[in-house]
Amino acid sequence: MAYGYLGQNTPNQTVNNSGVFSITDSADLESQGKLGGSLELIEEQTVSAVAGFNLTNIKENVYDVHLLQFNSVHTTSNTSNTYYRLRVSTDGGSSFVTSGYQYAYQDGSSAGAFNEVKSTSASQMFLTFTSDNATNNANANGYCYIYNLGNSNKYSFTTFQSTGQINNSTNYMWFGGNVYPQANIVNALNISTSTGFNFDGHFKLYGVKQWVT
Repeated sequence: MAYGYLGQNTPNQTVNNSGVFSITDSADLESQGKLGGSLELIEEQTVSAVAGFNLTNIKENVYDVHLLQFNSVHTTSNTSNTYYRLRVSTDGGSSFVTSGYQYAYQDGSSAGAFNEVKSTSASQMFLTFTSDNATNNANANGYCYIYNLGNSNKYSFTTFQSTGQINNSTNYMWFGGNVYPQANIVNALNISTSTGFNFDGHFKLYGVKQWVT
């Protein structure tokens, strides 16, 4: 089947190939996982009562954009404020970088409070936040796009957005970005809490296809 032709889905039409996909083209290519923006599930983990875990098969040599989705994230035994963090590795997960990150994000609550948080010298990239261990109401849910992990000439960036309830009552949202400002190949990721508290959650890492192959 020919793709990217207007008028007819055949290469012998009288008008020039515009490179524009029809709805049928897009649906067919997406079903094959070949359309730019299609997602390939790389790894999925449901964790329970862990202080952290690693993603070591991230296919950084295949994808220049990754998508990390997380839901039902909460601490399992502590009601203190907890930041969930992302760290990178350049040695396949044998060790993880613990300094030199930068981030900037905003948070806002249903009670009308808004804040700006930033750092040029952080020990982690920010993902999300919880404040108690109520499994029904305190869950954090969100996503994080990650860029350039496999490119030795570019910094690794992220953008993220998440939401959840604080103190079992007030809804919050967080959005912002992080950077690991070193031009290195990143080949593993670590997700953990800044406090060392154990947590539950469901995590999926996808590769984002950028062109038809």
